[in-house]
Amino acid sequence: MLAADLATADAEDLVPAVAGADAVLSTLGGRSRDDTGVATHGTEAMIAAMRVTGVTRVIIVSTAPIGTVPSPARPHPPRHDPGDNGLMRYVLGPAVKRVLRGHYADLARMEDALRASALDWTIVRPPRLTDGPLTRIYRTAHGQNLRGGTSVSRADVADYMLRAARDHADVQQIVGIAQ
Repeated sequence: MLAADLATADAEDLVPAVAGADAVLSTLGGRSRDDTGVATHGTEAMIAAMRVTGVTRVIIVSTAPIGTVPSPARPHPPRHDPGDNGLMRYVLGPAVKRVLRGHYADLARMEDALRASALDWTIVRPPRLTDGPLTRIYRTAHGQNLRGGTSVSRADVADYMLRAARDHADVQQIVGIAQ
Protein backbone atom coordinates (compact mmCIF):
# COMPACT_ATOMS: atom_id res chain seq x y z
CA MET A 1 0.00 0.00 0.00
CA LEU A 2 1.36 3.39 -0.98
CA ALA A 3 0.22 6.76 0.28
CA ALA A 4 0.16 10.02 -1.60
CA ASP A 5 -0.39 13.67 -0.68
CA LEU A 6 -3.56 14.54 -2.57
CA ALA A 7 -3.37 18.19 -1.56
CA THR A 8 -0.67 18.94 -4.13
CA ALA A 9 -0.45 15.86 -6.32
CA ASP A 10 -1.26 15.63 -9.99
CA ALA A 11 -2.59 12.47 -11.63
CA GLU A 12 0.90 11.39 -12.70
CA ASP A 13 2.09 11.60 -9.10
CA LEU A 14 -0.72 9.30 -7.99
CA VAL A 15 -0.37 6.55 -10.60
CA PRO A 16 2.23 4.58 -8.56
CA ALA A 17 -0.01 4.74 -5.47
CA VAL A 18 -3.12 3.61 -7.39
CA ALA A 19 -1.65 1.03 -9.82
CA GLY A 20 -2.58 -2.52 -8.85
CA ALA A 21 -4.92 -1.48 -6.04
CA ASP A 22 -8.22 -3.29 -5.52
CA ALA A 23 -9.78 -0.02 -4.35
CA VAL A 24 -8.90 3.54 -3.44
CA LEU A 25 -10.08 4.86 -0.07
CA SER A 26 -9.94 8.59 0.52
CA THR A 27 -10.56 10.68 3.61
CA LEU A 28 -9.29 13.84 2.01
CA GLY A 29 -10.46 17.15 3.41
CA GLY A 30 -9.16 20.51 4.49
CA ARG A 31 -7.98 21.19 8.03
CA SER A 32 -7.91 24.97 7.83
CA ARG A 33 -9.26 27.79 5.65
CA ASP A 34 -6.02 27.62 3.67
CA ASP A 35 -6.92 24.06 2.64
CA THR A 36 -10.18 25.02 0.92
CA GLY A 37 -10.13 23.37 -2.50
CA VAL A 38 -7.94 20.44 -1.50
CA ALA A 39 -10.78 17.89 -1.64
CA THR A 40 -11.80 18.81 -5.18
CA HIS A 41 -8.22 19.04 -6.49
CA GLY A 42 -7.14 15.79 -4.87
CA THR A 43 -10.22 13.89 -5.98
CA GLU A 44 -9.92 15.06 -9.58
CA ALA A 45 -6.26 13.97 -9.60
CA MET A 46 -7.21 10.64 -8.02
CA ILE A 47 -9.96 10.04 -10.60
CA ALA A 48 -7.53 10.75 -13.45
CA ALA A 49 -4.95 8.36 -11.96
CA MET A 50 -7.60 5.69 -11.57
CA ARG A 51 -8.56 6.06 -15.24
CA VAL A 52 -4.90 5.64 -16.28
CA THR A 53 -4.42 2.53 -14.14
CA GLY A 54 -7.81 0.91 -14.73
CA VAL A 55 -8.69 0.81 -11.01
CA THR A 56 -12.42 1.39 -10.73
CA ARG A 57 -13.45 1.04 -7.05
CA VAL A 58 -13.31 4.14 -4.84
CA ILE A 59 -14.77 4.90 -1.42
CA ILE A 60 -14.54 8.49 -0.26
CA VAL A 61 -15.52 10.25 2.98
CA SER A 62 -17.51 13.46 2.78
CA THR A 63 -19.74 14.75 5.60
CA ALA A 64 -23.40 14.45 6.57
CA PRO A 65 -24.59 18.01 5.71
CA ILE A 66 -23.32 17.97 2.09
CA GLY A 67 -26.62 16.62 0.72
CA THR A 68 -28.14 20.06 1.28
CA VAL A 69 -25.20 22.13 0.01
CA PRO A 70 -25.50 23.59 -3.53
CA SER A 71 -22.83 22.71 -6.08
CA PRO A 72 -22.34 23.24 -9.82
CA ALA A 73 -23.93 19.86 -10.61
CA ARG A 74 -26.63 20.26 -7.94
CA PRO A 75 -27.51 23.97 -7.79
CA HIS A 76 -30.84 23.32 -6.06
CA PRO A 77 -30.36 20.49 -3.54
CA PRO A 78 -33.07 19.59 -1.05
CA ARG A 79 -33.41 22.11 1.73
CA HIS A 80 -33.37 19.40 4.41
CA ASP A 81 -32.04 15.88 4.63
CA PRO A 82 -34.82 13.38 5.49
CA GLY A 83 -32.66 11.94 8.28
CA ASP A 84 -32.13 15.25 10.08
CA ASN A 85 -34.16 16.15 13.14
CA GLY A 86 -35.46 19.66 13.89
CA LEU A 87 -32.38 20.71 15.84
CA MET A 88 -30.12 19.78 12.91
CA ARG A 89 -32.42 21.31 10.32
CA TYR A 90 -33.03 24.65 11.96
CA VAL A 91 -30.22 25.35 14.43
CA LEU A 92 -27.04 23.29 14.24
CA GLY A 93 -27.01 22.63 10.49
CA PRO A 94 -27.34 26.27 9.38
CA ALA A 95 -24.77 27.44 11.96
CA VAL A 96 -22.19 24.83 10.98
CA LYS A 97 -22.78 25.47 7.27
CA ARG A 98 -22.05 29.17 7.76
CA VAL A 99 -18.82 28.51 9.65
CA LEU A 100 -17.60 25.79 7.28
CA ARG A 101 -19.02 27.30 4.08
CA GLY A 102 -15.76 27.04 2.09
CA HIS A 103 -15.00 23.48 3.14
CA TYR A 104 -18.55 22.33 2.46
CA ALA A 105 -18.53 23.90 -1.01
CA ASP A 106 -15.25 22.06 -1.67
CA LEU A 107 -16.71 18.74 -0.51
CA ALA A 108 -19.84 19.29 -2.64
CA ARG A 109 -17.65 19.85 -5.73
CA MET A 110 -15.63 16.75 -4.78
CA GLU A 111 -18.84 14.71 -4.72
CA ASP A 112 -19.85 16.19 -8.10
CA ALA A 113 -16.55 15.03 -9.62
CA LEU A 114 -16.96 11.55 -8.22
CA ARG A 115 -20.58 11.17 -9.36
CA ALA A 116 -19.63 12.37 -12.86
CA SER A 117 -16.87 9.77 -13.15
CA ALA A 118 -17.49 6.32 -14.57
CA LEU A 119 -15.96 4.78 -11.43
CA ASP A 120 -17.57 2.38 -8.95
CA TRP A 121 -17.83 5.02 -6.24
CA THR A 122 -19.33 5.10 -2.78
CA ILE A 123 -19.62 8.38 -0.87
CA VAL A 124 -19.67 7.97 2.92
CA ARG A 125 -21.30 10.82 4.87
CA PRO A 126 -20.63 10.66 8.60
CA PRO A 127 -21.78 13.30 11.10
CA ARG A 128 -19.28 14.45 13.75
CA LEU A 129 -16.24 12.16 13.79
CA THR A 130 -14.79 11.03 17.10
CA ASP A 131 -11.57 9.34 18.16
CA GLY A 132 -13.57 6.56 19.81
CA PRO A 133 -12.67 2.89 19.49
CA LEU A 134 -13.67 0.46 16.77
CA THR A 135 -17.05 -0.96 17.81
CA ARG A 136 -18.46 -2.26 14.53
CA ILE A 137 -21.78 -1.07 15.98
CA TYR A 138 -22.94 1.57 13.54
CA ARG A 139 -25.92 2.16 11.30
CA THR A 140 -25.99 3.04 7.61
CA ALA A 141 -28.66 4.50 5.35
CA HIS A 142 -28.66 4.98 1.59
CA GLY A 143 -29.11 8.50 0.28
CA GLN A 144 -29.73 10.20 3.62
CA ASN A 145 -28.42 10.92 7.08
CA LEU A 146 -29.44 8.75 10.02
CA ARG A 147 -32.10 9.93 12.45
CA GLY A 148 -30.50 10.52 15.81
CA GLY A 149 -27.05 9.92 14.38
CA THR A 150 -24.88 12.67 15.82
CA SER A 151 -21.45 11.02 15.78
CA VAL A 152 -19.41 8.02 14.71
CA SER A 153 -15.83 7.00 15.42
CA ARG A 154 -13.20 7.31 12.74
CA ALA A 155 -12.39 3.65 13.39
CA ASP A 156 -15.96 2.60 12.59
CA VAL A 157 -15.98 4.70 9.40
CA ALA A 158 -12.73 2.99 8.36
CA ASP A 159 -14.31 -0.40 9.11
CA TYR A 160 -17.29 0.41 6.89
CA MET A 161 -14.99 1.64 4.10
CA LEU A 162 -12.94 -1.58 4.15
CA ARG A 163 -16.13 -3.66 4.07
CA ALA A 164 -17.51 -1.58 1.17
CA ALA A 165 -14.26 -2.06 -0.76
CA ARG A 166 -14.66 -5.83 -0.50
CA ASP A 167 -18.36 -6.39 -1.09
CA HIS A 168 -19.32 -3.74 -3.69
CA ALA A 169 -22.91 -3.65 -2.35
CA ASP A 170 -22.96 0.14 -2.13
CA VAL A 171 -21.55 1.01 -5.55
CA GLN A 172 -22.78 4.37 -6.81
CA GLN A 173 -24.47 5.04 -3.46
CA ILE A 174 -24.29 7.81 -0.94
CA VAL A 175 -24.23 6.21 2.49
CA GLY A 176 -25.00 7.96 5.76
CA ILE A 177 -23.24 6.37 8.71
CA ALA A 178 -23.60 6.97 12.47
CA GLN A 179 -23.55 5.19 15.81
